[in-house]
Amino acid sequence: MASSSSSGQANAEGKSEFRSKKPKPENRDESELLTVPDGWKEPAFSKEDNPRGLLEESSFATLFPKYREAYLKECWPLVQKALNEHHINATLDLIEGSMTVCTTKKTFDPYIIIRARDLIKLLARSVSFEQAVRILQDDVACDIIKIGSLVRNKERFVKRRQRLIGPKGSTLKALELLTNCYIMVQGNTVSAIGPFSGLKEVRKVVLDTMKNIHPIYNIKTLMIKRELAKDSELRSQSWERFLPQFKHKNVNKRKEPKKKTVKKEYTPFPPPQPESQIDKELASGEYFLKASQKKRQKMEAIKAKQAEALSKRQEERNKAFIPPKEKPVVKPKEASTENKIDVAAIKEKVKKAKNKKLGALSAEEVKLKMETDEKKKKKKK
Repeated sequence: MASSSSSGQANAEGKSEFRSKKPKPENRDESELLTVPDGWKEPAFSKEDNPRGLLEESSFATLFPKYREAYLKECWPLVQKALNEHHINATLDLIEGSMTVCTTKKTFDPYIIIRARDLIKLLARSVSFEQAVRILQDDVACDIIKIGSLVRNKERFVKRRQRLIGPKGSTLKALELLTNCYIMVQGNTVSAIGPFSGLKEVRKVVLDTMKNIHPIYNIKTLMIKRELAKDSELRSQSWERFLPQFKHKNVNKRKEPKKKTVKKEYTPFPPPQPESQIDKELASGEYFLKASQKKRQKMEAIKAKQAEALSKRQEERNKAFIPPKEKPVVKPKEASTENKIDVAAIKEKVKKAKNKKLGALSAEEVKLKMETDEKKKKKKK
C-alpha cells in the first residue's frame, strides 16, 4: 500500500512539472491570426495524400440543349484529355443529349468528381471550353445563378437582364475586372467562374439587378472596397463610413382606388331589416286599393312619363327652326375731306405719261436742245 501511494505522488509531481514546462502562447494580434499572408497557397492534393484511391465509383450526368451539340462534339476530345489527367472518364451521348463523368480505380482526389460535374454544367450553359476547364484548378470555383423565376413579367425580365450586360457588354466587363471572375449571361442563368470572394460579389450584384437595383451602385462600392483593401491599416477596421449609402429616389406611390370605401363604426347590433314590398304598400296606402284602382294608377304614371318624353322630343325638334342671332350691321364711315383724292390731277398725269415715250425728251427740252445746237454752229463759223 505504501509503495502504491508513493508512486501516485511521484506521478502527480511529474504532471505538475510537465504543465509548468508547457510553452506559453505568444501574444499575437487577432488581425494577424485572421488574415492570410500574401502569396500563400494551399499545397496541391497529390497521390501521396491518398495512395489507396477511392472505395466506390461516383458519377454525374447533365443534359445540354440542342444548339450546343455541334460545339460539344467539336471540343469533346479536349474535355476528355483534360479529365484523363485527373483519371476521370467522360462520355457524350448525342442521342439522349447528355454528358456523363465518372471516377475510375486510378482516381485519388475525392473532390475532383465535383469539379468535373461543374465542368459539364458550365459547358451546357454556353460557357466556352477555355474558360470552363479552369474549374479543375484548386483556387477556382463556379456559381450558376438562376434568374428566370425572380421576375414574373417577361418584358421586365429581359430589360433587367440587358441592364446587367450593359451597352456593348460594358457593365459586365467592369464587373469581371472588379471581381476577377468570368461571367456568362445565357437564357435564364448567369454562370460565373473565379475565386470564392469574387463569386460572392457577383451573386449579390446579379440578384440586386433583378430586384430593380442598378448594377452601377454595386460597381461603385466594389471600386471603393478595392482601393481600401490596398491599405494595410484599414484591413482590420470597418469600411461602412467610406461606402456610399444610396437611397431610393423614384419610389412609386401606391395607386389609390377611385371608389374609397369608408369603414363604418363597429356596432354589436345587427343592421335593421329592410322593408318588404307589403310594408312599402302599407306605408303609402296602396295596399288597401282595389285591383282596378291600382291598374288605373299605373296607367296614369305611364301616360305622365310618355307626355314628358314627348314634350322633350318636341323641344329638340323645334330647336332646328329657331333662327340664329344676327350680328348688328355696321354702317361705313364717311371719307374725310382731308383724305379725298384729286381724280382730275391723276387723269392729267396719266395722259402726259401716255404721250411721253419711255426714255424720250419732252417738247420743251427738245426746243432748248435745238437752240443750243444752232448757237454752237454760229460760233464755229
